[in-house]
Amino acid sequence: MELYTTPVLNINLKKLVANYRLLQQLSAPAEPAAVVKDDAYGLGAAEIAAALYAAGCRRFFVAHGSEGALIRPHAPDAAIYVLQGIGADSLPFFQSAGLTPVICSPAMFAFWQQHRIEGIRPVIQVETGLNRLGFTIAELENLSAEERADFSYVLSHLSCADEQAHFMNARQLTRFAEIKRRFFPETPATLSASDGVFLGNDFHFDLTRLGAAMYGINTAPYRENQMQNIIELKAPVLQVKPLPKGEFVGYSATFRAPADMRIAIVSIGYGDGLPRSLSNRGKVIFYHHGAPSFCPILGRVSMDNIICDITNLPENAVRPGDFGWLINSDYTVDDVARDAGTIAYELISNLGKNPRFIKEYIR
Repeated sequence: MELYTTPVLNINLKKLVANYRLLQQLSAPAEPAAVVKDDAYGLGAAEIAAALYAAGCRRFFVAHGSEGALIRPHAPDAAIYVLQGIGADSLPFFQSAGLTPVICSPAMFAFWQQHRIEGIRPVIQVETGLNRLGFTIAELENLSAEERADFSYVLSHLSCADEQAHFMNARQLTRFAEIKRRFFPETPATLSASDGVFLGNDFHFDLTRLGAAMYGINTAPYRENQMQNIIELKAPVLQVKPLPKGEFVGYSATFRAPADMRIAIVSIGYGDGLPRSLSNRGKVIFYHHGAPSFCPILGRVSMDNIICDITNLPENAVRPGDFGWLINSDYTVDDVARDAGTIAYELISNLGKNPRFIKEYIR
């Protein structure tokens, strides 16, 4: 019998590329760009960028200059845009890696003018209703025609694109189109991230920014998810034992056995990024004769372990060394996030960056 102790995170690069190509088709004729910020949502920016570059992607978005410098060797002649922009702390990354800043304010534009990088034309972000980053109308009016012509793209970000009928979508589209017409009539434009792709051609403009959907997340929950699940998370069983009626489980004794039960202790916890909010709510999947059995998590998720109910499985169907599945195509990141009371974006970001996993890429 083999015994294992470490959780395993599988990332399917073939399915990632398939998702990218589908989003590319849905975005056409706009050009697709891949968003690989936050270490590609925790899944490994270097590996993700290399796979997408090999698939033909030539535009990437990151959040910080350090992230852009990290992927530059894997996307040697691609344009790499930095959403948080440029400052004194990140300037060396822009200079060494040839990155393109997204300028979000007059102060940042003034910094850029003092530290221009030859051959780089920045992107300007404009405010259309999210009220986060971006130039206001009044600030745009203070730019000269020559300064406005310096930008390679005009960018904004939708606030409610995951809700197809939300009034903010039409409102932001109208504002963005008016800003482009008034200030940037000849400048290419980008408004939509993954969720905006599904809103239709009017939202695509010249460039779409593909992120969460590319990683398999359902960014358009009003419709069936067209994306393939690219993530599988499994963890080994360390022990199987009986739980007598009336006994308690885990920290704070939040679960008490209503009858004699059997439990499996699985080697994963919130120290691995599994949400503690899955306590008494989440599931572990075991397969018996190919059929999935969804086994409830009992008690609190602890730092290194969870305890799950295997009472309904046959005796010896689960043994130490077997793997239980926390995420796969039968229980996706969206499903787990729903049960945890969070969003899939946060879930995979926290899981993917954890160094305790054995991380394997399927090519």
